Amino acid sequence: MLSLFRKLSDFLIYSNLYIALAAVLMTVQSQIQLGIIPSWHPYLFLILFATLFEYNLHKFVAVFFYKHSLDPNKFGWITRNLKLFYLIFVISVIGFILAAIFAQFKVLLVLFPLGLITFLYSFPVYKRGIKIFRLREVPLAKIFIISLVWSVTCVLLPLVQSGREIEYEILFLLISERFLFIFAITIPFDIRDMKGDSKAGLKTLPLIFGEKRATTLANVSIAAFMLITIIHYTGSTEFMIALIFSGLSTLFFINNTRLKSHRLYYYGILDGTIILQGLLVIFCYYFF
Repeated sequence: MLSLFRKLSDFLIYSNLYIALAAVLMTVQSQIQLGIIPSWHPYLFLILFATLFEYNLHKFVAVFFYKHSLDPNKFGWITRNLKLFYLIFVISVIGFILAAIFAQFKVLLVLFPLGLITFLYSFPVYKRGIKIFRLREVPLAKIFIISLVWSVTCVLLPLVQSGREIEYEILFLLISERFLFIFAITIPFDIRDMKGDSKAGLKTLPLIFGEKRATTLANVSIAAFMLITIIHYTGSTEFMIALIFSGLSTLFFINNTRLKSHRLYYYGILDGTIILQGLLVIFCYYFF
């Protein structure tokens, strides 16, 4: 039974289906918080397959061109399940194309600049064979780009699709909540990657300010997330409680030293905080 659970969890996490589902849940959460009746639309599949494609694209390039020099800790599952990984990658491409065909044009219009930013984050820009720049190489850009793309995508797409108009203050609060939360859970990933980022010449937040200050900033970011939640949901106690619980549990996960040694701490537990938050809000919506 434990062996089966491990195989299933490894499949979901290392195929990036787990993080893709997290993106969908965060978007459904946004539907609820925007006052939209949660329902399935093509743009949710667009987010699912776009996330799956983006997170697997780097690994696809690495496996395809540098198969024999890969870190076994990061690429072990892929190299052991290469055909399955290629199949998932192809499915993500086909799924994205089909979802884009059925999605509204205005949704694609919003998604395009966000996709362009994500592409420029991952791949360098060349001119006459000379690399000019890559967004992730800009000091501190890495964590801000990830947080911005996640927060804007998961809030704006359901809003644009619905055609609903809301006050700018509410929109700002929602995006700020998402940004601060994603920002906080991304910092531990940067701390983990300090050695590799240093060798690559990337100037990430932990490399500039140090591990302790970076962890403190993650805690402050979650505290700010909870403060905005209290301000935003004064009249909606159930959502306030759900998001405060999400914030407190995330603080526990970020600061628990024992959990950090678990093999699924980053891709399972920290990414799982997104799923937990989405499920909490969805639960409150249907039961309260």
